[in-house]
Amino acid sequence: MGESRHEALGLTDGQVLDMYRYMLLARKIDERMWLLNRAGKIPFVISCQGQEAIQVGAAFALNREKDWLCPYYRDLGMVLVFGQTPQDQMLSAFAKAEEPNSGGRQMPGHYGDRRFRIISGSSPVTTQLLHAVGVALAAKMEKKDIVSLTSFGEGSSNQGDFHEGLNFAGVHKLPVIFLCENNQYAISVPVEKQLAGGSVSARAQGYGMPGIKVDGNDPLKVYEAVKEAADRARKGEGPSLIEATSYRLVPHSSDDDDRTYREVQEVEEARKLDSLVQFKKYLVEGGILTEEKEEALNQEIIEAVDEATEYAEQAPYPDPSEIYTHVYAE
Repeated sequence: MGESRHEALGLTDGQVLDMYRYMLLARKIDERMWLLNRAGKIPFVISCQGQEAIQVGAAFALNREKDWLCPYYRDLGMVLVFGQTPQDQMLSAFAKAEEPNSGGRQMPGHYGDRRFRIISGSSPVTTQLLHAVGVALAAKMEKKDIVSLTSFGEGSSNQGDFHEGLNFAGVHKLPVIFLCENNQYAISVPVEKQLAGGSVSARAQGYGMPGIKVDGNDPLKVYEAVKEAADRARKGEGPSLIEATSYRLVPHSSDDDDRTYREVQEVEEARKLDSLVQFKKYLVEGGILTEEKEEALNQEIIEAVDEATEYAEQAPYPDPSEIYTHVYAE
């Protein structure tokens, strides 16, 4: 029997099983949040469903001890791999005092955690690209072996910050990876109405960096592209732009009705390519995931999500006296 795809990439059976675990964990946390939202318990959900393979594959290709993330609001899978917990996610969804991103100040999906070098995201999209470029510039000036990765939707690639970030990084050969998670829709606007050339990765050549397009439903392909980009960055060869294509399986957010702009049939077709279904098949065929292992994994994840929900629901809200903390100078 020849070498499997993951072994060829230097990944062990244990590592790919761990990848699947994170993908499944992200999906289950996300699904629970929708239930909590529909039950009126939490105000808002913005989903990672359909994009878990991109997020987990990318995070596994980085050094979790020293690299930096500037994620966007869907990157639940990515922040879990870097160290955040189901409890952190639920505390954030319930806007409780001890949630790590903002102490209950920000909407869910605004990740920011100094413990894991995750830089706070803001509500205007695409600002995180410039933050990642700043981190990479600092790393280069301080001669530190650090790579920064920033992710964004294909809609963001049409904002001015995209041009400024890529141009500056290209000129200064900075150790930054630009990861576009192309899920086909910028809220309600389909890709063909927002991207004249039809390709985000093709834009890379204008900024003097490689542009790579990969199947975002395959975590191993994403891992390979990001690993290569990280190796290039560490060798001083500069930035890369990666476009990973997938599909957003749920509405843009809990405030969106996606039936107004896309056919139910289209979403059903996309579900057949769901990364969780495909990657599970790969692991089962390789004898890595058995029925027993899967049952244990599902049980472990359900328990973790239940415990996190329970804990967050009971946790205290921020004290109202803190409303102006971090707003005005002390």
